[in-house]
Amino acid sequence: MRELLRAYFSRRTLVSIYNLFFALSHKLLNTFPLSLIMPKSNEGGADSESEALPLLDLSKPSSPISFPIKSLHDLKSRSYFDSFHFQFNRSTVPLRRDLPNNRPRVLVCHDMKGGYVDDKWVQGCKNDAGFAIWHWYLMDVFVYFSHSLLTIPPPCWTNTAHRHGVKVLGTFITEWDEGKATCKEMLATKESAQMYAERLAELASSLGFDGWLINIENEIDEEQIPNLKEFVSHLTKVLHLSTPGALIIWYDSVTVRGDLEWQDHLNEKNKPFFDLCDGIFMNYTWKESYPKLSAEVAGDRKYDVYMGIDVFGRGSFGGGQWTVNTALDLLKRNNVSAAIFAPGWVYETAQPPNFHTAQNKWWSLVEKSWGIVQTYPQVLPFYSDFNQGFGYHVSLEGRQISDAPWYNISCQSLQPLLEFKEDNTDIIQATIDAREASYNGGGNIVFKGRLEGDVYFTARLFKPLLHLSSSPITISYSVKSDHETSKLGLLLCFSSPSHETKSILVAPKETTTRFDNMFLKCLVTSEQTVSEWTVHEASLVMDGHALTEISAFCYKRENLTKTSEYVALLGHISIKDHHVQLPQNLVSLPPPSSWLIEAHNIELVPGNSGFKILRVKLEWRQKQLEDSVLPVYNVYAENVKSTDVLRSRKVLGKPRSERVFLGISHVPAYYVSELVLDSDVKGVSFVVQLCGEDGSWMKVDDSPNLLVDLEGLS
Repeated sequence: MRELLRAYFSRRTLVSIYNLFFALSHKLLNTFPLSLIMPKSNEGGADSESEALPLLDLSKPSSPISFPIKSLHDLKSRSYFDSFHFQFNRSTVPLRRDLPNNRPRVLVCHDMKGGYVDDKWVQGCKNDAGFAIWHWYLMDVFVYFSHSLLTIPPPCWTNTAHRHGVKVLGTFITEWDEGKATCKEMLATKESAQMYAERLAELASSLGFDGWLINIENEIDEEQIPNLKEFVSHLTKVLHLSTPGALIIWYDSVTVRGDLEWQDHLNEKNKPFFDLCDGIFMNYTWKESYPKLSAEVAGDRKYDVYMGIDVFGRGSFGGGQWTVNTALDLLKRNNVSAAIFAPGWVYETAQPPNFHTAQNKWWSLVEKSWGIVQTYPQVLPFYSDFNQGFGYHVSLEGRQISDAPWYNISCQSLQPLLEFKEDNTDIIQATIDAREASYNGGGNIVFKGRLEGDVYFTARLFKPLLHLSSSPITISYSVKSDHETSKLGLLLCFSSPSHETKSILVAPKETTTRFDNMFLKCLVTSEQTVSEWTVHEASLVMDGHALTEISAFCYKRENLTKTSEYVALLGHISIKDHHVQLPQNLVSLPPPSSWLIEAHNIELVPGNSGFKILRVKLEWRQKQLEDSVLPVYNVYAENVKSTDVLRSRKVLGKPRSERVFLGISHVPAYYVSELVLDSDVKGVSFVVQLCGEDGSWMKVDDSPNLLVDLEGLS
């Protein structure tokens, strides 16, 4: 019920309703016997039903999940680190950059259906319609939010946000009477405040996210305010030491006097907390003059003031929703930062015509107000297959290895900066459509429309800031299209040392003479056909220049007079340093012999109709290195039915059709939760395919493997 009310009422209104209800119920309880007010218990009611549902034992093997910490006892005891799920919840993608200090910033607070929905499944799930965000180039900070005491961000959000240069914060929240009791215990002494602060810092640094939003939404005994300030100060100091660049942001709720009074702007009642940490998230019922007032109070820290905007509306300036740009424009003019709360409104309220289109439309409002805040790539290698973290199949080099729907935000590659145009006046529409074929992963960019005569069309893909040296770079990209009517090249824009703009077209051979006079040069690509895809590749040197934009260049064969439909799929883009360039798939990955794979928690149980179900935890590492983590691992299984194979410990003459793609891992471990096997299967060979950050991979047949003998287990 509380979650339902939150969808329509502001926090301030809810607290007022709560206080009124509490006062009336207190008077009612003192007037009538309790037995007349409370319903009588009955067998089979909600309580008994709840008790009948077993709680998940987090210490025992099960499908890896993300979960919050709900009590001070669990926080103090460090029980989280003893759970089976801990190692799976570590983010493995390092943050690409630090926060800018020369402009206002954009913070996005997730708050989607209470948190831990499809994103709680660390290894992914089958709901291809789960909630996702892919407009990372429009934000600086991402906060994962729920109403549990400690909301720990699922690693999928941290991985993909870090990949795009966005910091990720968890949430520490206390609220209502339970929150007041929690604060009373936590702030009992200066030492207890410091101890709990250190527990929060340890969680962030151990799991790889970047800090906390501190949200105290209950009254605090005034005598405990010094200990609350110590908690904030100590947490900020300790986390900065363990995680340089970390953020602690205070939410505008409780005042320095201990009252729960949202101020909506920076003033003497909340500034003492602001002074102890890295920023303040202002409540979202502020008035038009408050951003300017807050900037004046903050002085040279005005960019650390994040003015809240509730996308649901709920008393927010400008009304949120489809007029969110009203508030954003005002904040930009007043030179303070923005905190966008609950952009999942688009998903939760099923905005038409569909989530993908509505999401792109809504975020286009943010871009129009604030502009692009992230530039990538900034270092090499650069690789993107436009995967949005969900799809209907998985491909590898154009060959489909799974046709099952899936959802795993960790799998998002660097997202293109496609422009949304509601009027659809462009002759070519550029969209990501996971239902179409993919070269790698489950993404693509689809270009559809019509081209007449020698007309061409360009679409913005990336806004890099890539400084180049005298070393050659190699650009490759994959295309699936009709070679006559639908051709696709890449247009690269460079800035010279004297800030001149230069453009180079990378395209197939027959294009070069036609467009020679339009660009600095036209590079002819070499071509290789792979599973109905054409992979184009070219090398160039632009010493002292910076690559500043990558665009798609759509055209058709010269002198093709008739108007025809244009359809082309872009599968991937890759840019590498030439001096480390290796032939396709002969990558600089550690050899299979250097890896050790182990199987733990093996369990074989009977299934239906004579089948068997295998559960097992796989872990791997390089033999000579303790902490060796690659960005991605593909995991496969292959049934073994011959006892001769088991004796030799090798899988000989095995039919490739029985190899099954299980999933993707971003840590050196994978839990197989339910592998259904025929009754005559004697063993299972597990293969871990190593993948590099440049989009390359080790051949499956050459990858490390482990043969698990099932005889004697059942």
